[in-house]
Amino acid sequence: MTMDGILFDVDDTLVDTKGAFARALAAVRAEHLPHISPERDPEILSHWRTDPGGYYSRYTRGEMDLLTQRRHRAALLHETFGAAPVTESSFEAWDALFWGTFEQSWTAHDDARAAIDAVVAAGIRVGVVTNAAVELQERKLKVAGLADLPVLVGVDTLGFGKPDPRVFLEGARRLGTEPSRTAYVGDEPTVDALAAHDAGLTGVWLDRAGHRRGPGYGGPAQSGSASSGSAQSGLAPSSLAPSGPARSGSASSGSALPDDALRAALQRDPQDPNALRAAGVVVIETLADLPAALGYGAITDQFGSA
Repeated sequence: MTMDGILFDVDDTLVDTKGAFARALAAVRAEHLPHISPERDPEILSHWRTDPGGYYSRYTRGEMDLLTQRRHRAALLHETFGAAPVTESSFEAWDALFWGTFEQSWTAHDDARAAIDAVVAAGIRVGVVTNAAVELQERKLKVAGLADLPVLVGVDTLGFGKPDPRVFLEGARRLGTEPSRTAYVGDEPTVDALAAHDAGLTGVWLDRAGHRRGPGYGGPAQSGSASSGSAQSGLAPSSLAPSGPARSGSASSGSALPDDALRAALQRDPQDPNALRAAGVVVIETLADLPAALGYGAITDQFGSA
């Protein structure tokens, strides 16, 4: 495949957001959930990252603002772990601790800088498409040492985020590349990689060791949700459509859209690498795998090989 452009997600793709959340939630647990043992920190982190209430998804659909979704998630976290209810007044102190610790914990993944440099060295255009606000992600990338990456599309650019195909297409447009010659690299298999594939880009799932979301990721919509199950699950609408020919311009070598069995497999486990590959997604384990996976040249010495 020939790539003229590569678009990257930020959180847990370039920046170790999981690690930052872990530190922030550990601070919250110690201060606001003192009855919970530190041994349960992984459970608390998993709850936050899977977002069982679907509040971050509602934020990316433009249904609530960032602070409101965080307040709802804090309230559900306390309810789940049997802590005192989060009130409007107590949330101010809760969020000051959470967000302050989170911001102080932003760091790039070890392979991020070398991966970006390799893309640029290959003469490929590079940019960022993210489900967070542009200004926030610009600050995050600067702190992480990746300030040279342009944030082309954020959730505030169009008023909604991934997995809507228009987000990926706008990213390619701003990058100045055709979607069929553009890759999108992200850590979420459906919201990022499968949705990008369905939009006509090459979707790449970065399946980092230890970074998959826990049970409940990609689950059905909550009762009474404003959207159907496909939006809440993170599966792009076309991924749930009846099987048919691949979308024009897709870089998936003509692979068909998922059939009934494949759709069922993705509904059972949206993080199934084999099902995602069958759906046309490229799966890698580190950003060092990206040049070989997309075929834009030999892996450079930055990655330890020629």
